Amino acid sequence: MSTRPDGTWHHVSMTTGSVETEDAATEVQTELAARLRLVVGRLHRRIRIDGRESIPPLQLSALVTVEQHGPLRLSELARREAVTAPTMSRVLASLDEQGLVIRTPDPNDARGVRIVLSEDGAARLAEVRSHRTALVARRLVRLAEEDRQRIVAALPALEALLVEDD
Repeated sequence: MSTRPDGTWHHVSMTTGSVETEDAATEVQTELAARLRLVVGRLHRRIRIDGRESIPPLQLSALVTVEQHGPLRLSELARREAVTAPTMSRVLASLDEQGLVIRTPDPNDARGVRIVLSEDGAARLAEVRSHRTALVARRLVRLAEEDRQRIVAALPALEALLVEDD
């Protein structure tokens, strides 16, 4: 990519050797973003369907959030999961019923409780992760070695997409 004297930039395509204008490069970026979104979304959905987990997605997400950020108050967990407090209350009731979380008194508020992951909750998360990893591994085996190496090479860039914007 280089800047022209008029302030616009151009990009020489590595695949075609052609010069792309700013508008064409924006179109390429948009197409890349759409393709990436589609493949990641479909792969995630396929893993979820093939996994046949007994834990619904929001409950599973809440368990992961509690594992990563716990102990959490219900309101904080609801905020992190972008759901209402009543919705999170129902989710926690189900997780509590299954023995996957433990409600502990909040030392800073006698009326409040904090949610932590139970041993069963940690074991269930490990089981789900192991199963999903095995599902992806089976799909990777079907690829040619060259394609697997391309995925390995792309992982640092894909992981960089997970970094939050400042």
